[in-house]
Amino acid sequence: QKELILDGYLDPSSATVCTFRCKRSFRLRINCKAAAQTEFSVEILDWETKKQLCFLDKVEPNATIREIRLMFHKLYPRWYPARQSIKLDPKGKSLRDEEILQHLPVGTTATLYFKDLGPQIGWTTVFLIEYTGPLFIYFLFYFRMTFVYGRDERFTSSPHPVVNLACVCHSFHYIKRLIETVFVHRFSRGTMPLRNIVKNCLYYWGFAAWLAYYINHPLYTPPSYGKKQINFAVIMFLLCEAGNFSIHVALSDLRRNGSKTCKIPYPTKNPFTWLFFFVSCPNYTYEVGTWISFTIMTQCVPVGLFTLLCFIQMTVWAKDKHCTYLREFKDYPSHRMPIIPFLL
Repeated sequence: QKELILDGYLDPSSATVCTFRCKRSFRLRINCKAAAQTEFSVEILDWETKKQLCFLDKVEPNATIREIRLMFHKLYPRWYPARQSIKLDPKGKSLRDEEILQHLPVGTTATLYFKDLGPQIGWTTVFLIEYTGPLFIYFLFYFRMTFVYGRDERFTSSPHPVVNLACVCHSFHYIKRLIETVFVHRFSRGTMPLRNIVKNCLYYWGFAAWLAYYINHPLYTPPSYGKKQINFAVIMFLLCEAGNFSIHVALSDLRRNGSKTCKIPYPTKNPFTWLFFFVSCPNYTYEVGTWISFTIMTQCVPVGLFTLLCFIQMTVWAKDKHCTYLREFKDYPSHRMPIIPFLL
């Protein structure tokens, strides 16, 4: 039996390529793993002042960032996990909950930085508040409430059928959104800053009131091309709504097992998902299509301006998501565009 002498070292936190040497100067390289894993120490500093907030001793190497957040929360109850941003660098990105301590570029004493994100609110609650408002605000104008258009009895209902149709489509859109929020959406991030809810509600609620005021106004005039224009817009509206719903279901299926890991979405057997062949965020493409069709249906300038703002905002979101896919997946389809096939 040959005697082997260690000519290298073992990294206790990971597999390491080590070199051994026997008496006959025969060198052998093998992969080896440490029999025992060393515990870590975690130092958490304030991201601005660099003041030490806590020192966590004897942390398991396979501890996740979520578990570290919970340990920090026990020491500082006012900073619950959703309110914490834990970073490797004060100006860097927040670490994800599922990231493992020993896989981070740190030594056995890890230095992390904490930032207070402020009071948080769950995304489900956010969407329910944002989408319930437009649904009911629109009805105030549709039913010609006296404090909106006055008390003249001639203006209690609209003589144009397209006004009724517009109300049905607008209500359907937001009811669909509420159903998706409760039964379909799976959020990778559970919360958003509470202060943002005011800004978001002003956007959705304010535009809903502005659109409804002009569509239901006593002086409103129907589209120039009559039923042909309206029927075309309704068909386009329903197709886009079906497409948007299909994409949301496909994205939800990627996280069916509760995983929050980012995955590449691919088309399914559902033809509405085939838009994934060309764009990274077809849900935004269909959403913009929905509002374009609503603009055609009502031929109303405020609706057109709202559609334009929607397109600009969703393009920004789509580009951010597209860049995330390109950054995280080297094999991401190169022919995909963020929101508009072959263009943008």
